[in-house]
Amino acid sequence: MLPWPAQAAHVWHHPSEHRQRRQCPFELSSPRALGLVCICTTELPKHPALLQHRASPGRQHVDHPQHWHHCPRRCGTLLEKKLFSLKKFCNLTAASAFQGKTTTTERMLYQSGLTRHLGNVDHGNTTTDFLPMERERGITIQSAAITFNWPPKATLPLGHETKTINLIDTPGHQDFRYEVDRCLPILDGAVCILDAVKGVETHTERVWNSAGISKIPRLVYVNKLDRDGASFKRSVQEIATRLKTYPLVCQIPWWHKDVFVGVIDIINEVGMKFAPTGGMTVVSEAAIARESPELRAEVAKARLHLIETLAENDNAMMDEFIALEKDVPSASIKRSIRSLIMDGSAAFSPVFAGSSLRNIGVQPLLDGIVDYLPSPSDRPELEVTAASKLQPFSQLLEKEVVKKGHGSHQPPILAVAHVFKVVDDPRRGMLSFVRVYHGALSRSSHMWNSHILAFEKPLNILHVSANDYQDIQHLSTGQIGAMTGLKSARTGDTLITFPGHHTQNVAEPFRSIQIKAPQIPPAVAFIAIEPYTRTGGEKLEDALKKLSREDPSIRWNKDEKSGQLILSGMGLLHLDIAQDRLKNHYKIEKDSAMWGDIEVEYSECPLAPAGPHRVEYERVLRDKAGKAACTAAVEPLGEHSHETLLESCTLRDGNYIHIAIPLPEDANLKNLGFDPEVVRQQLLNGAIAGLARGPRRSSPIRRAIVTITFDPTTDFFGASSTSGHITNAAVNAVRGVFKEANANGLIGILEPFSNFEISCPEDAGNAVQHDVVSARGGQVLEVHKPDEDLVSDSGIDLTKVYMPPDPYDSVQSLRDPKKNTVRMLKIVGKAPLKEMMKYDSQLRSITNGRHQLQLDPGSFELVTGPREKAIENAR
Repeated sequence: MLPWPAQAAHVWHHPSEHRQRRQCPFELSSPRALGLVCICTTELPKHPALLQHRASPGRQHVDHPQHWHHCPRRCGTLLEKKLFSLKKFCNLTAASAFQGKTTTTERMLYQSGLTRHLGNVDHGNTTTDFLPMERERGITIQSAAITFNWPPKATLPLGHETKTINLIDTPGHQDFRYEVDRCLPILDGAVCILDAVKGVETHTERVWNSAGISKIPRLVYVNKLDRDGASFKRSVQEIATRLKTYPLVCQIPWWHKDVFVGVIDIINEVGMKFAPTGGMTVVSEAAIARESPELRAEVAKARLHLIETLAENDNAMMDEFIALEKDVPSASIKRSIRSLIMDGSAAFSPVFAGSSLRNIGVQPLLDGIVDYLPSPSDRPELEVTAASKLQPFSQLLEKEVVKKGHGSHQPPILAVAHVFKVVDDPRRGMLSFVRVYHGALSRSSHMWNSHILAFEKPLNILHVSANDYQDIQHLSTGQIGAMTGLKSARTGDTLITFPGHHTQNVAEPFRSIQIKAPQIPPAVAFIAIEPYTRTGGEKLEDALKKLSREDPSIRWNKDEKSGQLILSGMGLLHLDIAQDRLKNHYKIEKDSAMWGDIEVEYSECPLAPAGPHRVEYERVLRDKAGKAACTAAVEPLGEHSHETLLESCTLRDGNYIHIAIPLPEDANLKNLGFDPEVVRQQLLNGAIAGLARGPRRSSPIRRAIVTITFDPTTDFFGASSTSGHITNAAVNAVRGVFKEANANGLIGILEPFSNFEISCPEDAGNAVQHDVVSARGGQVLEVHKPDEDLVSDSGIDLTKVYMPPDPYDSVQSLRDPKKNTVRMLKIVGKAPLKEMMKYDSQLRSITNGRHQLQLDPGSFELVTGPREKAIENAR
């Protein structure tokens, strides 16, 4: 959407230059119709008594959740009154790896008027990279949330409203992939940023696939087009071949000789030129034709190709195309693009162009976000797990309404939220970042944590803007914020509020409602820490507890005999940052312990089924005698196992855990003497602890299917079976069955592998491949030569993909190389992580420093033969 008529050239200025004051992100200055939503319908007519609400400026207006109205269709459900429009904001992330993500975020904040200066990553003064480690290293380490409006209020015609964008700037380095994974599910849209020189990289593919799991609609922004070797054509081609999405080219780069000066909007058929300070001039179609008839012809070709592609996949667009041919209006094109990407399958993706560092293309990208990406109300319905069954949340509510004949003045549930991140703030303590999916959270709410089965109450609810926090009274549906005072909340927890005062008697199925949390990837590296004193060890353990609560991908355990602490993480950089945080944030003195070198973490796995193994645990715990029992069995996780696993299995650290509690069909839960869901969680905790250390190397166990059976008739001993005894019974049963397997030689060793991409001169290609295979134990999967085009295996016909021509070829281009230029080769493969952790320095001697190495975490591979013996001998 252009904030001015397109038929005449217009110069855009920063919002702060307008005389009108800037709008507060939460200020609602115009009347808004208040929507009523019921579980029996999708959208009901606007309530006539609520049409003339006007918010006073300067405050966030969210009505208290006690104001409810009955459903007009008499289903018995009560309706929440919403004092904001879900259509007017979007939760967004920018995802990339060293491709200008933070720089693009900084330009978005400046162009929106939220900031008055342009931050620079190299200068260490960006808004979202505020940690000292981030500014020192010039990388994003933790995700940061910030809110702004687009388009700026000052640039809009009377009667038009801005859209509020909640942006989360995520890390790009592969060591922090869990930080990205835990943020993606709570977002409504994503912008994938590519480097026009490097194209689609391995880490970009992984983040793209993670967004696909959560069905997140995506835009693609090809950045850094001002650099030597940049190729928009090549980038579009790789979007199709590597991201496996059909690129809908919405813009093409605008070149003046060999200088990148702007972009052409092929939908509106206007050009946009940019000044170094960020000012934008809109150039009309006629002016483009006068300056460059060839460029005008290319714009017409690109627009017609886009319309034809949309018409082939959208019936409404086909009807307009038949009637109007190439004169289809811009609004219809945008509507069609939005409808094709809304399902999040990424069959199609709009593509934009720019250079954020030079302030080119950021404003049109923001327009594209507003035009194409969904608001919370456009997203699919929330699905939750209740009583080990995945179902739509509205269906769960409807069943309860029908069951109880709900006719009271209060809904069964007031709010549901998901904790997606926990941060230890030096001033406010532990902050729990949440996304609200239903209802509204208030500061006075008692929140049921369905993971720990207990109530918690926040001290404050905060609106987050990078490292700035403002107290607010409520968080409403679709909003993202932070809470203080939650002592036990961790990443992945589900928070629920109920009407009335809190009570410990939460009824099923609401007691066990959980929103699916992202899986924590297995650790691949570790460091050993040995405290010198007992006091120093206790302080270090307390810091490690807080650190692992902040980042669950950091794990630690203690060897009770030696007192040694093992800190595990996702790689060299991850553990390096963890050490820095322990020393600087948690004030652990370097001289208080001996810090070992970072090493690769191996894992263990079962090679064949073992068990069942029954354990009776009878011991005094906390001065109380007790007894409990259970049976454990294990089998290896094969490729076919994923399809046959029971729905009730829990996936944790690469293992599937099934808890079986056989109960008679007519069993009365009140007469059992225990709560099956509580016991299930206790057994699960015990199984996870039992899998943390294997019998062969004391390494974590992966690729196992563990079944724990708890028979109330033989394993439950009344009041003697306390929670501690049940958990310890599960720990010992799991450890026992693996000891049996190891005694029979049925435990194997898994080694972490890394996927790699090496770009090097063609004349050094053979030496690099030989070194990777023979000296590193790796495997070369693909070799791309300069004169070969990539072949798509995604089912996309590249002959039908529009790829605009590049204005020139450079020495770094892999297409059509010229004489006397360096012909580059791309080598793709996998190798043991241990051999690749410091491989960059080894490559430098082979390629004379003319190479690029990119590593991305791969899978664990079973080690056999000489390498297995070498690993065992190296202990």
